[in-house]
Amino acid sequence: MACDPDIAIPPGARRRVARIMSGCGERGAGAAGRTAKGGVYHQRKPRANPLYQCADRHLAELRSEGRLQRLLEERVIERFLKCGDPHHGFAPVYCSECRHDYLLAFSCKARYFCPSCHQKRVLAYGDWVEENVLAPVPHRQYVFTVPRMLRPIFSRKRGLLGELCRIVERLLIRAYTGAGVEGRPGLILFVQTFGDLLTFNPHIHVLAADGVFRADGAFVVPPAIPVKLLEGGFRSEVLKLLVAEGAIGERLSASLLAWRHSGFSVHNGVRVAAGDIEGRSSSLGLQRASDPPQLQRRIDSPIPPADPGRYAYAPCQVFPTYQPGEHWRRMSAGVASRNATTGRA
Repeated sequence: MACDPDIAIPPGARRRVARIMSGCGERGAGAAGRTAKGGVYHQRKPRANPLYQCADRHLAELRSEGRLQRLLEERVIERFLKCGDPHHGFAPVYCSECRHDYLLAFSCKARYFCPSCHQKRVLAYGDWVEENVLAPVPHRQYVFTVPRMLRPIFSRKRGLLGELCRIVERLLIRAYTGAGVEGRPGLILFVQTFGDLLTFNPHIHVLAADGVFRADGAFVVPPAIPVKLLEGGFRSEVLKLLVAEGAIGERLSASLLAWRHSGFSVHNGVRVAAGDIEGRSSSLGLQRASDPPQLQRRIDSPIPPADPGRYAYAPCQVFPTYQPGEHWRRMSAGVASRNATTGRA
């Protein structure tokens, strides 16, 4: 790779940077370098993954057709196309011990879109929570889901996703303290907006200490919390919120309250033992990493090779295909605003 003349490089460093970027030295731009923690840094190749290729090929088309509903979505895609590319900015890194150097390309830092940047946040947050927040007690994972007919409301009114978090937090605090034990549970909540097939599916993941912390520091495990109790409270509180916001009418709210199967659901079948550090970490990783960034490993482009206008999305054993406009409409819906609530602890 030749050194781009548009990159601002100090005159004294031009020769060394050109050597690194050309790959002629011991450490090329794509070679590995030793990191501060003793690991090996391998510079990624963003242009090689199908997600980048799809965005690069169709961004102009998406703009002209008005497929991007928010200015934020366009800006995130533009930043993503520059992420990890040394031609859009980098920092030279030199190790005085091994006397090797390499280029560390700037990143876009896009949440819930860029596979690399979002995954970095996931790992850093998971390590911080494990070291500074989680107590060595049993934990339980909860998932609160809203019915399909109400999901478009949360797509149009993103501020309500934060309210969903608050509703779930209040419900679990009441449930854990309702057995007469004075104290407070420990909760970490995350908003997730996608299902397996890129459909907009807002739901709340919770990693909860499966008990109550008393004021003296003791941890008390209460009786099991009935899922139906949580489902009923979740349905009632969400419908009350939507009526107050003018998103639905009293008539629809009354119908959903009367339905036997309303679509509101709560799952709490995953429990992690007190000493299972790996289980707690995987629960955190599952909750924060299963959003659109995982598409780096799920998109095949194109399918079939003779049809460059369709993309296959393969999360499990199902392989739906989308036209570029539909694919990006679905995927960009998961882009979180800068100040959006994506979790609580």
